[in-house]
Amino acid sequence: MTQLRKGSFIKRAKDISISGALALAILSSGIGMTGCGSNEDEEAYSYEESSYSKGIRSHIKEVKPGEFKITDEESVDADKSVAIVTYLDGHTDSLSTAAAKALIDDEIKNNNANVGHHSGLSSMLLYGGMGYMLGRSSGNSYMNNFRGRDNGNMARGFYSDPNVYNRSQSAVQQVNASRTTRTVTARPKGGRNGFFGRSAGRSGG
Repeated sequence: MTQLRKGSFIKRAKDISISGALALAILSSGIGMTGCGSNEDEEAYSYEESSYSKGIRSHIKEVKPGEFKITDEESVDADKSVAIVTYLDGHTDSLSTAAAKALIDDEIKNNNANVGHHSGLSSMLLYGGMGYMLGRSSGNSYMNNFRGRDNGNMARGFYSDPNVYNRSQSAVQQVNASRTTRTVTARPKGGRNGFFGRSAGRSGG
């Protein structure tokens, strides 16, 4: 009986050793683990990235308390884009594109249903050349949803006269003509070793 148990034990030990060696070989060769990273190439994707060498300088004037008009717009180098605001008391502010975006975002957040239905500074920024330029960025494309409601009719009323509006459209065309596009190919951040990398990270913790 003792020999039978001993032989049985040795047999089971051999089976375990063979199974362990086989599993190790499979893991080393990658066989049987194709589901963890073999579709990396399928997950890679391409997209177009646009940039503009031209931007907009917008001149805005307060004509009544809290009411503004766009008095001029011109194309400039992209890094010189700015909105120059003149107030009734004579002082001026120069709003960077970041400051203009913050005012537009605040308007959209707090006055969504009535965006564009007043002559406040945020409307001048959104529906003027500054809003057009900001909307070219994929991250700001939501602005175009509001600009698209207008079809040009409402925006005309935000300019001091038709000639200023026409000059603005010319500046916008110059911005559009300065567009350059390149194709970018991106891959998942985890990469081919994403599964094993995460596993190693957990083990190391």
